[in-house]
Amino acid sequence: MALTARATVIGGGPAGLMAAEMLLAGGVQVDLYDAMPSVGRKFLLAGKGGLNITHDEPQEKFLTRYGARSKALESMLNAFGATPLRDWVHGLGVETFVGTSHRVFPKEMKAAPLLRAWLHRLRAAGLRIHARHRWTGWNSDGALRFATPQGETTVKTGCTVFALGGGSWARLGSDGAWVPLFEDRGIPVAPLRPANCGFEVAWSTHLRERYAGQAVKAVVASFTDAAGITHQRSGEFVVSDYGVEGSLIYALSAPLRDTIAARGRALLLLDLLPDHGAARVATEVSHPRGSRSLTTHLQSRLGLKGIKAVLLREALSAETMHDPWRLAATIKALPLTLTAARPLDEAISSAGGMPFEALDEHLMLKGMPGVFCAGEMLDWEAPTGGYLLTACFASGRAAGNGALRWSALQQQ
Repeated sequence: MALTARATVIGGGPAGLMAAEMLLAGGVQVDLYDAMPSVGRKFLLAGKGGLNITHDEPQEKFLTRYGARSKALESMLNAFGATPLRDWVHGLGVETFVGTSHRVFPKEMKAAPLLRAWLHRLRAAGLRIHARHRWTGWNSDGALRFATPQGETTVKTGCTVFALGGGSWARLGSDGAWVPLFEDRGIPVAPLRPANCGFEVAWSTHLRERYAGQAVKAVVASFTDAAGITHQRSGEFVVSDYGVEGSLIYALSAPLRDTIAARGRALLLLDLLPDHGAARVATEVSHPRGSRSLTTHLQSRLGLKGIKAVLLREALSAETMHDPWRLAATIKALPLTLTAARPLDEAISSAGGMPFEALDEHLMLKGMPGVFCAGEMLDWEAPTGGYLLTACFASGRAAGNGALRWSALQQQ
């Protein structure tokens, strides 16, 4: 039978919009509320340098990117993982391609065309969007409260899907202000923490002032966490004025962050020449250099120059730079002491949030029938590379279908 139910979606990012799409497709009237002047702001900014929608790799490997929460997300990602997501994007008239790193991008690289096409389709299906409506909790009758430019308003609804984001990029709406509102209702929320973030290193003034912003390419980073587990990744990162950031660092950010929380620091070891064995490096470093400077010698024998040479001088004293054994060992395992993760609002994403243990298999809160949660406000994290967006889309779809199912049951 045709549904006459109404649903409310709070949050206009990918998860919220996908939940709205599922509800509309099932015949439910949907009103979507967002605190910002327009929807999809973080989505648009994330795609400013090239929208990485998802990642093209075997599903088994794909699922491992979600760490401890891969089991909780597995059914959602199996239902709407990389391939179904690409098909959905194509259905909006947006072509995609797979880059050399197996990341998937729109052909035009930008988020705006995809978002425009999607919003056009959603509005045509009947979606009503209410911008500048910040959710502020429930009143005594259980109605949703919103702060608007015209003052407070309340909304009674059949069911609600919350897709309020995490705690990073507050200026775009993901400020974590929802956490105490749920905690006041007796629902425990895991503390929000930075994910895919940079880390602080006590650089010398010389390095900060002259080399901040330079990329360190083709290295292998490894470290042992507080549980004794060794982590290793290859890639590149950027030296910043405060420390280190970039894709290689983001890929290790979860265990690095947790190790710093447990130990007060994390020791990251960099292999500056991963294509050279330790024996070869030792031989080349020890080769007589005659009248050449050490800098010229390292560049000539090993191709080691630029920011990598700067990092060596940062790690070694002038005396030990001329000790061939110490120099060769440091080239293969240059130590960086990371002392703190950067603040949450600077992070690309956040960890923590609504625990899956508080939700049923349809992402409905066990203690609040008819209330669903999706997206980054759930307690999961993943590295950059399309994994974040894929799980937001997938969980939004799951919550929307859950809310649709619940709405149907209420009318029986």
